[in-house]
Amino acid sequence: MTVTLADVAARAQVSPATVSRVLNGNYPVAASTRERVLKAVDDLDYVLNGPASALAAATSDLVGILVNDIADPFFGIMAGAIQSEIGGPGGRAGGERLAVVCNTGGAPERELTYLTLLQRQRAAAVVLTGGAMEDAAHQAAVAAKLRKLAEAGTRVVLCGRPPAPDTGAIALTFDNRGGGRELTDHLIGLGHRRLGYIAGPQERTTTRHRLEGHRAALTAHGIEEDPRWTVHGRYDRQSGYEATLELLRRDPGLTAVVAANDSVALGACAALRDSGLRIPDDVSVAGFDDLPFSIDAVPALTTVRLPLAEAGARAGRIAMGREEEPPGGIAMVRGELMVRGSSGGPRP
Repeated sequence: MTVTLADVAARAQVSPATVSRVLNGNYPVAASTRERVLKAVDDLDYVLNGPASALAAATSDLVGILVNDIADPFFGIMAGAIQSEIGGPGGRAGGERLAVVCNTGGAPERELTYLTLLQRQRAAAVVLTGGAMEDAAHQAAVAAKLRKLAEAGTRVVLCGRPPAPDTGAIALTFDNRGGGRELTDHLIGLGHRRLGYIAGPQERTTTRHRLEGHRAALTAHGIEEDPRWTVHGRYDRQSGYEATLELLRRDPGLTAVVAANDSVALGACAALRDSGLRIPDDVSVAGFDDLPFSIDAVPALTTVRLPLAEAGARAGRIAMGREEEPPGGIAMVRGELMVRGSSGGPRP
């Protein structure tokens, strides 16, 4: 059943005219009243300018791209590739579509807010990039938003994110577990038995999946993990630097450091050098993602290459209806191990 302006007014206990003033922003309204109206809009999932069912189901020429941090190359590469497939004719009356990049900063409430705003604007498509939050309540709230979008005719694609069952969203999921296992298998194959691991934030699915892959490799080779060998932190260079110093403090005998991503790995390399250790002669280092700077590190970084640009472009084509959905609405995107100079056998 379509929610009307009158429904919002009744929920907020104001007149329909007041609701219109708040939504249009063209007349002064008391802050407390404005907050009450906006809460009613969110509670009822009211779609602006959508009192008629036909209009509510129509879509605009807007395409939303949600990222955690546009300054992070991981997200920037995907967003750029998605946008490259959105440009050109294809909108209403053959016009251009407008891509809007929504930077959540990793904040769950911002993710929900952007999804609500895109629903109100009747976006033609929405692409969510990167890992999801592990919080069950947030996952349920996101799933509800995705269902609302799909029901209104918006195409929803998840790029690098686990599937969201029963939402109508198409998922291009990165094989983080497989990549994590392959990376650690490589280091163990070189002879390493004491491997430190710098994990990402505990609340992210990407963190858990990559760590599970790492631990699966240890188990497969009969290596018992020491609790001292894992440190969690942010997905950035400074976190990698600090975490590596902590790992060395806990166990100076570590011969390898596996990082949650390439930015973290760069920080690990800096910490090892500042500690008087050579890479890979004293300690090997490995990252994940194969971001553009990885090959230019000294030594070049061993990592798992995720096809970020290719996955982003595919997500864009699916969002625009120019490529068929994968069977079952889910496709696993696998990485490739890139062995470079930062990994070698441990000292005898």
